[in-house]
Amino acid sequence: MDNSPEPSGRSGEGDQPCSPHGTVVIVLPDDIGGLPTSVSVAEEAVALLHRAGAVGGDAAASNAEDAGRREEEERPRPRFSLWRAAGAALALAALAVAGYVCLYADGHAGAAWRFLALREEEWGDRRSFLLPLYPKARAGGVRAGGSDGAPQNLTAAIFPLSDHVFPDGQYYTTMSIGNPPRSYFLDVDTGSDFTWIQCDAPCRNCAKGPHPLYKPARGNIIPSSDSFCQEFPGNLKPGGTSNQCDYDLTYADGSSSMGVLARDSMQLISEDGERENLDIVFGCGYDQQGNLLASLTNTDGALGLSSAAISLPTQLARQGTISNVFGHCMTTDPSGVGYLFLGDDYIPRWGMTWVPIRNGPNNIYSTEVEKVNYGDQHRSVRGLSEKLTRVIFDSGSTYMYFPREAYTNLIAVLKDASPRFVQDDSDKTLPFCMKADFPVRSVDDVKQLFKPLILQFKKSLFIFTRTFTMSPEDYLIITDKGNVCLGVLDGTEVGFGSAIVLGDVSLRGKLIVYDNDENKIAWVQSDCTNPHKQSRLPFFLRKALRNQFL
Repeated sequence: MDNSPEPSGRSGEGDQPCSPHGTVVIVLPDDIGGLPTSVSVAEEAVALLHRAGAVGGDAAASNAEDAGRREEEERPRPRFSLWRAAGAALALAALAVAGYVCLYADGHAGAAWRFLALREEEWGDRRSFLLPLYPKARAGGVRAGGSDGAPQNLTAAIFPLSDHVFPDGQYYTTMSIGNPPRSYFLDVDTGSDFTWIQCDAPCRNCAKGPHPLYKPARGNIIPSSDSFCQEFPGNLKPGGTSNQCDYDLTYADGSSSMGVLARDSMQLISEDGERENLDIVFGCGYDQQGNLLASLTNTDGALGLSSAAISLPTQLARQGTISNVFGHCMTTDPSGVGYLFLGDDYIPRWGMTWVPIRNGPNNIYSTEVEKVNYGDQHRSVRGLSEKLTRVIFDSGSTYMYFPREAYTNLIAVLKDASPRFVQDDSDKTLPFCMKADFPVRSVDDVKQLFKPLILQFKKSLFIFTRTFTMSPEDYLIITDKGNVCLGVLDGTEVGFGSAIVLGDVSLRGKLIVYDNDENKIAWVQSDCTNPHKQSRLPFFLRKALRNQFL
């Protein structure tokens, strides 16, 4: 029974009848003694409320109208105020700017269309695929645990150092190739055009990798007349009388991989868990030379993710399988697993920082930065060009590289800002190492004494700052001597004298997205543990917004 106060049924002399202020719902047993269902009770209550609204409505209409008129006459009228009008205008302007930034992130309707993922053509047969990202086993020269004995963060790991820029990053994925499918470990390299694996074709010079060599059938070898061989004369060359398409890749340090093009099935797992077999073209490397052989003891080859037409994302996009978008999230946990995705279903709709890709040589992903600051005090690291400096996102590199002048000035800034540390030239782990006046076991012991490195990009819409922030854990390395080393190297020594290169140490702990359809790069902080597929809007809403934006 309703416990609200019961309206009085009496009225004084000359008074008008009162309208009901509540409802009493009485539930009676049915003919067989049972109780009505909750559905019938709800239906009955709704019907009673409707009827209650109608009963007495005509009788009280005049009273309600008179009371409303008296109340309106007694209520003080607000005075017009210029301050109130100005405040309302500013609030509306702020809302308009926020909406514009959210929908038109780079100043045109195409950004809004991408942002909301509303392009219907991408929602046909296109889908996305997830791949795991594993950190490689750490090399010697680093303590196994932190100060509390817990597993140490990867920021304290010592990675092999050599003067090269071939794909030898610190994260790899596993892919299944062939029929039946066999697993192979591939270095994830955003700076390489080509996906290739060591193979027995037969092999002339191969490293002993983690898996048996891929052995192609005669039908897998691509002939010189194939469009892939004809379309990329700069990377590939016809095999002459052998009627095959050969390739010869040479890296910055002189290492090389030689082989033939092959076409075979690659098995990928879609976002709904289905396994799909897709035909791809890749390199079958039968002759590896130089330092590259040392890298291949941990992996079987490289996964090329550049914007080139022969890269894996572009091949799948040309087939209509995915949008030409991919991303990676490298975990900072040495025992954790990050992820790599192909397609655009795992891009967060909010919180991403987007910058345009600047077209450059070798199909690399680069943008432009205005300056580099040490900490929030805007202490600029000098030595960058007066013009905008190029920044390269390269998951195939381990460390971060600065132009020489900026590199030496960064060292000077760290010396000046770190009075409790002195340079220790006896530690050859990395070019610049410092010894503290207290015991150091992990980055956790010193990170509060250093400040973040901040790359500052051009403002969005002239008012919104865009930055790429690297905490001390992202650029400091702790050696087995307890020294603190700088994980930033002189890029001039590896051919990057005028660019900043962001390698794995600075990319981990962030979700990085490469959008080749819109020529944009984006990032956001992430623990890289749980990829979230973004929900899609209903068809009728997609259609309405599509008509609005396009």
